[in-house]
Amino acid sequence: MTAGAAGDGRHGWRAAAEAALYGPAGFYRGPRGPAGHFRTSVHASPLFAGAVARLLCRVDEALGRPAVLDFVDMAAGRGELVTGVLAALPAGVAARTRARAVELAARPAGLGRRIEWCAEPPERITGLLFANEWLDNVPVEVAEVDSAGVPRLVLVREDGTERLGAPVSGAEAEWLARWWPLGPEEGLRAEIGLPRDRAWAAAAGTLARGLAVAVDYAHTAGARPPFGTLTAFREGRETTPVPDGSCDITAHVALDACAAACALPGARLLSQREALRALGLSGARPPLALASTDPAGYVRALAGAGEAAELTEPGGLGGFGWLVQPVGIADVLTG
Repeated sequence: MTAGAAGDGRHGWRAAAEAALYGPAGFYRGPRGPAGHFRTSVHASPLFAGAVARLLCRVDEALGRPAVLDFVDMAAGRGELVTGVLAALPAGVAARTRARAVELAARPAGLGRRIEWCAEPPERITGLLFANEWLDNVPVEVAEVDSAGVPRLVLVREDGTERLGAPVSGAEAEWLARWWPLGPEEGLRAEIGLPRDRAWAAAAGTLARGLAVAVDYAHTAGARPPFGTLTAFREGRETTPVPDGSCDITAHVALDACAAACALPGARLLSQREALRALGLSGARPPLALASTDPAGYVRALAGAGEAAELTEPGGLGGFGWLVQPVGIADVLTG
């Protein structure tokens, strides 16, 4: 019996989600990929890949233009981001870029031959490791306060029915106390982000020099949601999380805890709006005068402004958190 498992077919949410997402018949093993069920910044507009390409160019400059520049796309889906970044790079930078897509699903048919497909990030990266909506799919345990005020692990069946298990203890209890302390009120919930901290520290630890970036739904200390954020998506709609492999199971990320777990200097948190604006992306409308001098150009610019506005909207994609971790270089995500 696995840790946190009960004899009635229930398991802790971490084990249940691990099997539902990444098991042999798991959600992320299917042929459609995330784009078939939900829309990320990558799918919203090619402007996002263009901004990441500009960030990679800044990293390249900070590294002194190495002979081989690594770009690692974590949780690559069907390779949409890495493909877009390669296409948006200047020819001279693209020629030196070694592109790797990290994903558990099989390599998609038709993916560019330049892109290496692997299940784990490579070691000794010199360049940019970019993790867009990866950490929210690293499964975690869920804790809930019982009638006596004690946080307990939540156990779940494959059909989604829950009950409370043993009290939270050990390293998980320490994590809760530090990063998401729960009050005594019955029903308060939290996601225990320890596996995400470790996953991020391991990923950032593959960098010899360069920059690691995690982009995700996020919250920080002082603004934790009182009942947690565990949810699911199926066919483009939010739905009740059921760990049967039919839906994406996700929860927002305590990015401040991930930053601290890395134990490297220079980490900082900012919003996607701030990050993309620093990379030259804004939703400003083009000058109206352009409509009379270049009508087609005005229409293109207007469409681009609309896409940029969606990517930077504070109440939507622009509200995502960015965790930026430089290793051996200065902070390149400025102004």
